[in-house]
Amino acid sequence: MSVDKSMNVLVVDDYKTMIRIVRNLLEQLGFKNIDEALDGPSALEKIKHNEYGLILSDWNMVPMTGYELLKAVRAEPRTRNTPFVMVTAEAKTENVVAARQAGVNNYIIKPFTLAVLKQKLTTVLGEI
Repeated sequence: MSVDKSMNVLVVDDYKTMIRIVRNLLEQLGFKNIDEALDGPSALEKIKHNEYGLILSDWNMVPMTGYELLKAVRAEPRTRNTPFVMVTAEAKTENVVAARQAGVNNYIIKPFTLAVLKQKLTTVLGEI
């Protein structure tokens, strides 16, 4: 079964260049409806008003980390099962473990390639 690439995807990162890179890679994979947020609180606001089929979030952000955003998304019944992928430059084992325990679907270490993104998203969503 292939993925519905018309689903809404939310990219959350406090670094606009990273959002642009991730958006570009997602578009290369065929995703059309890509939304963005520069921090956790604005991401939560968008999540409250929109239906997302996938959330990709940076870990290191202020005032709310990607980990805190993940926990907030998982705490809401409506978004509890929304696929959530953490994107981070830090590969600390304790972060990976904490994110897994909080319900992250996958973890991508920066920098990454289109092939890595496709492989990680295929694991989460199915064939892309």
